[in-house]
Amino acid sequence: MPRLINLDLPGPSSAGEAGAPGHPDAPASAHDASHAKGGAAIVVGALGVVFGDIGTSPLYALRECFSPIHGIAVTPDNILGLLSLIFWCLALIITVKYVGIVLEADNRGEGGILALSALLVGASRNWRIWTPVSAVGLFGAALFFGDGFITPAISVMSAIEGLAVAAPNLHGAVMPGAALILTCLFFAQKRGTAVMGRAFGPVIITWFATISVLGILGILKAPAVLAAINPAHAARFFMDNGVAGFITLSAVFLCVTGGEALYADMGHFGRGPIRRGWLLVVLPALLLNYFGQGALLLTNPEAIQNPFYLLAPGWALIPLILLATAATVIASQAVISGVFSIARQAINMGYLPRLRVLHSSEHSIGQVYVPAVNWLLFVCTLALVVLFGSSSALAGAYGIAIVCDMVVTSIMVIMLLRIADARANRAVIGVLSIILVIELCFFGSNILKLDDGGWIPLAIASGIYLLMSTWREGRRALAWLVAKQQVPVREFLASIAEQKPNAAPGTAVYLVSDAGGIPRALSQNLRFNGVLHERIILLTFVSTELPRVPADKRVDTHTIAPGIYRVIARYGFMEVPDILSALRGADAKGVEFRPDETTYVIGRENPVFSGNSGMPLWRKRLFAVMGRNSQLASIHFGVPAHRVVEISSQVNL
Repeated sequence: MPRLINLDLPGPSSAGEAGAPGHPDAPASAHDASHAKGGAAIVVGALGVVFGDIGTSPLYALRECFSPIHGIAVTPDNILGLLSLIFWCLALIITVKYVGIVLEADNRGEGGILALSALLVGASRNWRIWTPVSAVGLFGAALFFGDGFITPAISVMSAIEGLAVAAPNLHGAVMPGAALILTCLFFAQKRGTAVMGRAFGPVIITWFATISVLGILGILKAPAVLAAINPAHAARFFMDNGVAGFITLSAVFLCVTGGEALYADMGHFGRGPIRRGWLLVVLPALLLNYFGQGALLLTNPEAIQNPFYLLAPGWALIPLILLATAATVIASQAVISGVFSIARQAINMGYLPRLRVLHSSEHSIGQVYVPAVNWLLFVCTLALVVLFGSSSALAGAYGIAIVCDMVVTSIMVIMLLRIADARANRAVIGVLSIILVIELCFFGSNILKLDDGGWIPLAIASGIYLLMSTWREGRRALAWLVAKQQVPVREFLASIAEQKPNAAPGTAVYLVSDAGGIPRALSQNLRFNGVLHERIILLTFVSTELPRVPADKRVDTHTIAPGIYRVIARYGFMEVPDILSALRGADAKGVEFRPDETTYVIGRENPVFSGNSGMPLWRKRLFAVMGRNSQLASIHFGVPAHRVVEISSQVNL
C-alpha cells in the first residue's frame, strides 16, 4: 500500500523552533500516545463513531444505482459491472487514498481539511499560495458542514423505510419516525463523543457482523458474483451503457460517502485504530454485503426494490430494521462529531466567532461538543426530512459536497507531497493523481444532479464559506485599524516619565490582540483617569498553525519597563486559550501573578460603518451581526467574572 514518505516539514510560522514539526527536538505527542495505549477499546470506539456513515451505505447505494432515473436495466452484466465499480472505489478511494496516504498527512495527530490547509501553508515558503490555499481549505471545511446537514437525514430515513418492506401500510410512519430518532440523537450529543462511541461500538460491531453473514449467505447462492472483482466488468459497463453509465456514477459514489470522516475524526481516535478498524472489520463487511446483494439480484432481479432488506430471511426482517436504525444513528454521529471538530478548529483559527465549546472528555482534547452547531444541524436536518420525505429523493442532494471535499483533499495532499520531496514521493503522487482523475469523474456525474437537489449542499457550503470568510476579513480589517490607533511603546513610556501618573494598588491584565504597541484601553485609562496600576501585564494570545503547543514553549515574557510586562501565550488550533494558566506560566518565568489582587481589563471595539473602502457595506453589517453573537472574550478566555473591567470604543470600519 502506498505510504506518504519524507514528510518532515518545517513548522508554520515558527519554522526551526524546537517543538515544531520536523524539528529533531519535537516532543512526542501525548495525544498520539494516548491512542496507542487504548488498543481494542479505541478501535471499538472508532467503529462506533468514524465508520457509521460509510458502514450503512449498503442500505441504499446499490439500490440507487438501478434507480429508474438512470435507465440501467437489472441484467447480469450491469450487476457485475456496478459491483466491480463499487469494489474498486472502496479499494482505491478509501483504502489506498484515505487509509494508506491521507492519514499520514496529519498535523500533530489532527486531521481534517483545516488541519491539512494549515499544514500546507506552514510547509510552503511561497507566500503567494498562502491565501488561495487558505481559501480552498476554508471552502473544503464549508463543504464538510454541508455534508453534515444531509447525512443524518438520508441515513436514518433509509433505515426506517424498511418498515414499508415489512408492512407497506406503515409507509406513512417513515417521516415522523425519522424525525423522532434524529431529535433523540441531537439531544444526546452533549454526553460527548467518548460516551457515544462506547455506547455505539457494540452496536456497530453487531451491525458489521450481521451484514457480513447476510452477504455470505447471498454469495453462496450465486458464487459467480465474485467475478465482479475483475475490473473488466467495470469497463464493459461503460461500453454497454455509455452516457447512462456515466450518469450512474453519482449513485456508485454513494458507497464511499463517509470516507472523509476517517480523516476528519483522526484527532478523536488516532491513525492506528482507524486503519485497523477499516482493514479488519469494515472493508470486509461492506464487500461481503454488496456482493451478497449482487448475488440476490442475479437470481431475483425483482428484489431491486430493496435488495438490502430482501437479502434477509422473512423472520429476521424486523430485528434487521431495528439494527439498521441503530446503525444509521451511528452513521449520523460520524459526521456530527467531525463537524464539531472542524467547527472548533475554525473558531481557534479565527474563521468563526467565539462559540461555546464544551470538552466532553478529561483525557482527549479532540472530543468536543459545540451547542450552537449542534442545534443548527438539528433544525436543518429536520427541515430536509420534511422537505424531501424519502431517502431516494435525498439521494439527489447527497454526494456532491462530499466529492468536492475529496477532490480538494487530493489536490492539497499532492501539493504537500511535492513540497516535502517531489522526487522521493513520485510514486505516491502518481497514485493520488490517478485517484484524483477518478474523483473528477464522480464530480462530473454529481454535477448533473444539481436540479435534483444537488444545489442544496452547495448552497449550504457557500453560505458557511461566506460567514467564515467575512469573519476572517472583518477581524483582519478591525485588527489593522486598532493597531493603527495604538500608542507606540516609546511614546507611552516618554509620556509617563514626563508626567508620572498616580499608582493604583494591584495588577491590571490587559488582553491585547496585537503585541506591537500599547492597547487603547490602557492609553484611554491613563488619559481619562490619570491612573496606572502598580503592575501592568499586556497579555496576547497567539493562535498557531500547530494543533498543540508544548507547555514549555507556550509562554514568552518581556519587560517593557519596571512594572510593565508583555506576555505572549501561544496555543494550537486544537486547544482553548485559558488566561489563568497563561498567567501561571508567566509567573513561573518571573512575572509575578497574584490572582486576588488582579483586575482584568478587556477592550471591546464596536465597528461603525463609514466610507466605501474595504469590504462592501452588507458584509460589514454581516460581520457586526456575527460579532454581536460571539461569546464574550472574558468567558471564552476563562477570565474570572468578578474581576473584569470592559472598556468599549468605536472604530470606523
